[in-house]
Amino acid sequence: MKKIAIGSDHAGYELKEHIKNVLMDMDYEVLDVGTDSEAPTDYPYFGFEVAKVVADKKVDAGVLFCGTGIGMSVVANKVKGIRAALVTDLFTAIQSRRHNDANILVLGGRVLGKGLAEEIVKTWLTTPFDGGRHEKRLEKILEWEKEHFK
Repeated sequence: MKKIAIGSDHAGYELKEHIKNVLMDMDYEVLDVGTDSEAPTDYPYFGFEVAKVVADKKVDAGVLFCGTGIGMSVVANKVKGIRAALVTDLFTAIQSRRHNDANILVLGGRVLGKGLAEEIVKTWLTTPFDGGRHEKRLEKILEWEKEHFK
């Protein structure tokens, strides 16, 4: 993964800006879809924008931020082809990649400190998908999406 999209609402803005710098230091090309301040805004717009560019394969992955991460998780997972994972610890970061091949990481700006968020992002980006028995489970999700998302 070398190109990544990020987005947040006002509650996730500060953490998004911090992680954007971390990603650039890691040599990622970052597509920031907003928001651009802590002024109150609605998270669905930014969540759908990141999910769309990930689903359309314009970027390799996405990271979303809101207050708890719950809202952005709900929004992103409405988009066909998205497997967004709300992560609050390193174990979940690893498992979301190894077992679920998550393509969007969701973090809560009011839940995580910057240090832990950095560790989660780095771990998530460097953990590969295991494949194997997990592949057939992802195929079941893809089959369901084909049938229900016309």
